[in-house]
Amino acid sequence: MTSFLAVFAIAFAAVLLVELPDKTMVATLVLSTRYRRRPVLAGAGAAFAVQCVVAVTAGGLLHLLPHRILEAAVALLFAVGAVLLFRESVTGADEEAAAEVGLTGTPAGPELSDRRIFGISFGVLFAAEWGDASQLATAGLVARYGQPVAIGLGAFLALVGVAAVAVLIGKVILRRVPLQLVHRVAAVLFAVFAVLAGVAAVRG
Repeated sequence: MTSFLAVFAIAFAAVLLVELPDKTMVATLVLSTRYRRRPVLAGAGAAFAVQCVVAVTAGGLLHLLPHRILEAAVALLFAVGAVLLFRESVTGADEEAAAEVGLTGTPAGPELSDRRIFGISFGVLFAAEWGDASQLATAGLVARYGQPVAIGLGAFLALVGVAAVAVLIGKVILRRVPLQLVHRVAAVLFAVFAVLAGVAAVRG
């Protein structure tokens, strides 16, 4: 059985690769340029926590399936994630959003309360992560390894790390990192996971 730390590292690396940089970073960066940073990060962290719980729960339910069906489900999850990532790398949607955010300066937002900023940030990031490749990866890894705590913690810390980086140095990264390349590398990684799970399903 794979150790706790090894599974944690796999989940952290997989989610970090998918989300850095991705619409999660772009959305957090937009929010942090308009509103105060602390409630933005708090709202984002709360959204990530809920999304990770949902993904871990889904993966835990899949883990109860018979081995062959489980591997087929994991293969499907990662295959869908690979398609989503490859499509983003082709359309360049994140590059356009990043360009708009990074080049238009820092707009002055309205004077909202911390509670209001928290709610806005929670809603935006919760919606951005719903059905995202990172959520699919989290569910797939839980289904595969059966260690929800290690995987949920790794995924959550990766997402919070991406949000923190977005707030601190997001503009610099989004100007210099080729987003299409990152998405394609992540898509290849997901495709490899899908193939391995598919082979395991066939072998039974």
